[in-house]
Amino acid sequence: MAQTQTDLPEGSKPAKELSLFMLTWPIFLEVFLFMLMGIADTFMLSAISDNAVSGVGAANQFLHIAILVLEVIGNGASIVVAQYIGSKRFHEAARISALAVVLNLGAGLLISACFLLFSDSMLQTLNLQGEVLANAQSYLHIVGGAIFLQAIINSLAAIIRVHGFTKEAMFVSLGMNIIHIALNYLLIFGHFGFPELGVEGAAVSSVVSRVAAIIVFFWLLYRIMEVRIRLKDYLTFSAEFAGKILKVGIPSAFEQVMYQACQIVFLYYATFLGASSLAARQYASNLSMFIFLFAIAVGMGTAIMVGRYVGGGQKDTAYGQVWRSAAWALAVTVGMVGVIIVLRYPLMSMFTDNQEIIELGANVLLLSIVLETGRTINIVLINSLRAAGDAQFPVWMGMISMVGMSVPLGYLLVFQLDLGLAGIWLAIAADEWTRAIIMYFRWKSRKWEKFALVKQSGAA
Repeated sequence: MAQTQTDLPEGSKPAKELSLFMLTWPIFLEVFLFMLMGIADTFMLSAISDNAVSGVGAANQFLHIAILVLEVIGNGASIVVAQYIGSKRFHEAARISALAVVLNLGAGLLISACFLLFSDSMLQTLNLQGEVLANAQSYLHIVGGAIFLQAIINSLAAIIRVHGFTKEAMFVSLGMNIIHIALNYLLIFGHFGFPELGVEGAAVSSVVSRVAAIIVFFWLLYRIMEVRIRLKDYLTFSAEFAGKILKVGIPSAFEQVMYQACQIVFLYYATFLGASSLAARQYASNLSMFIFLFAIAVGMGTAIMVGRYVGGGQKDTAYGQVWRSAAWALAVTVGMVGVIIVLRYPLMSMFTDNQEIIELGANVLLLSIVLETGRTINIVLINSLRAAGDAQFPVWMGMISMVGMSVPLGYLLVFQLDLGLAGIWLAIAADEWTRAIIMYFRWKSRKWEKFALVKQSGAA
């Protein structure tokens, strides 16, 4: 009897059953711990000098953009693989996974070459000088030159999560960050006989920790997949599968780049309000990240489930799951906002003893109830629309709302109506709620159903 595309070879495992809680809590911890590791990294470099922190911070501006570009393939592949797993077409899921790794490696090598050749020119555009420029150059040469390692990690982690193994991905990412911090301690300061490399030590530890993560991720990948990737899958190019990956991945990444660009504009507005407002904005934004952290985890977990359901033709199940996820995320966000508002003065005092900055930050944190509720709905619904294959609609709405509405509204509120920092918060909140309402009706309309990336068949 001929083998159908849904049959599994002997020894293969069936797809892991999913629940929102089991998917979400590891993602939540992974993102939370990653944020804490970033703080520890900065703290270690600050022991050398402020110039070291400034140089690495400047280099990270370019590295962050590079990672956003590399997420095009990782995000796109995770959604396509989820739909193929849902339709139980595991051989195609394996081929798409291999293609994603190869495509991201190619993109990563290209970006690494650009950093090696042009990093000095890039940094000079920021008007850096002296020790700050030297630190930025050495860091960007090493970390940027090896950014292809992060490209591989992005693909492998996305594929492993979409198979339902978010806990395992969390442990690998946690281990990577622990290795990074430990090597920082040894190589930045030269403890236990290691060379004292300063900023270069931080860069080397970043590269080594990523190599270790890749080894473990590859081992894990071949442990959890229903159908294992064959060597020839890495060497076979499929225009059809590449098109599906980019169809979802490019709009997703473009939306993120557009959002970051708007945040830079709001940062530019804040520079005209004075040093106190600029500092208050930074501290309040850091606290806000902990508010919407749970929404990010729920959004990512829900996207995995929606991709599976849509791929398997269970569109009614996907439809109901998104409303339940949004309700849970919103309830937790409201609770987190309540805690932040009650403790806003002590929390701001952790960063500074300047009373003017504390007062400014505490005042805008009161507006979190307006901003973060809209942002939470957006995170869950937009991730779900992408997972269903409807990736372009959020981009067009974002262009209208973020660029066309919130940026000019921010200018009006900050400079014409003299609302200061509160004007920036209200402009961002207006954008989040505008898009949240639009995404609500988009999901309710069920127009996303026609964008499924896997065509249903009798065999499936």
